[in-house]
Amino acid sequence: MSILRVAFALFAYLAVLPLDAAAWDRGSVQKFASLPPGAPNPEGIAADRHGDIYVSGFSPTSPAGPGKVFVFGRDGHLKRVLHVAGSTNALLGLAFTASGELLVVDFGASQVLSVDPHSGASSVFLPVPAGAPGLNALTFDRVGNVYVSDSFQGTIWVTGPAGGPASVWKSDPLLATSGFPPFGANGLQFNSDESALFVANTGNDTVVRIASVAGAAGAASVFTHSINGADGLILDEDDNVWVCANQSDEIVVTDASGKAIAKLGDFDGVRHGSPVGLLFPASLARSGDWIYITNLSLDLRPITGQQSVDSQWAAEVTRHTIARIRARIPRR
Repeated sequence: MSILRVAFALFAYLAVLPLDAAAWDRGSVQKFASLPPGAPNPEGIAADRHGDIYVSGFSPTSPAGPGKVFVFGRDGHLKRVLHVAGSTNALLGLAFTASGELLVVDFGASQVLSVDPHSGASSVFLPVPAGAPGLNALTFDRVGNVYVSDSFQGTIWVTGPAGGPASVWKSDPLLATSGFPPFGANGLQFNSDESALFVANTGNDTVVRIASVAGAAGAASVFTHSINGADGLILDEDDNVWVCANQSDEIVVTDASGKAIAKLGDFDGVRHGSPVGLLFPASLARSGDWIYITNLSLDLRPITGQQSVDSQWAAEVTRHTIARIRARIPRR
């Protein structure tokens, strides 16, 4: 049989495959909320116990503070804007402790702040660790210790439930990067039995697994490769890993073995100054039946001097948005 006939036969076979056998069911991405006009790029995201959604603003080219945290109700309406005292305008990860304390990573000042969720008043929770200019995301263990990723040093820092100076929990070449975008260790979370901490490495397109034994860091290894711009990361109750792929505008979900089991969302252009779907998704948080996602929509050219496939699209955005998608893995 000639090559041409083989190719034609393969094409004919694929053409009659059921749709769900030939492509991912990417779910339906909804616009949950819009930030006010002139707001900085939305980066970190967290949900409180009432279902309100908190979003941090990230403006690396205009870092003069105070930084802003935007609070939305469950209906997507803006409830208030927190002007975080003593912060820069380059805020990244944020999360609530088990007791309801709001912690916010101030990337511009390399510190973690404890922030009043109603007034924006703040105090330093974690002072600047020596040589740690890249604090990014944070998570907790079951006793309340706080772990913070350092994207530039390839390090995970840890401090106790009450805060204070941090110590190195794990430093490893797998947590650093010389890739693009130029952020190494990023989103992070423990699995359900806390036998491992999973960390996204943005520039390397990987998720790194760090063994944890009685709270101490063990060996680091690559859990899975080829998530394009692995950024924010969460694990569900089945230890599936949900990762923002900020350079391919999707959420990649793997099972506990590292196998992709879902690819959710896509980019559908910019309409009336706002992204449709996902554009440079940076962070995600679960609340109830929904996954909430920040559309960072960051034009990397002024920051890195390099272009990504979304740079020109991001430059068109004049009104930033938060997206959401059902917290379910579609059947294939």
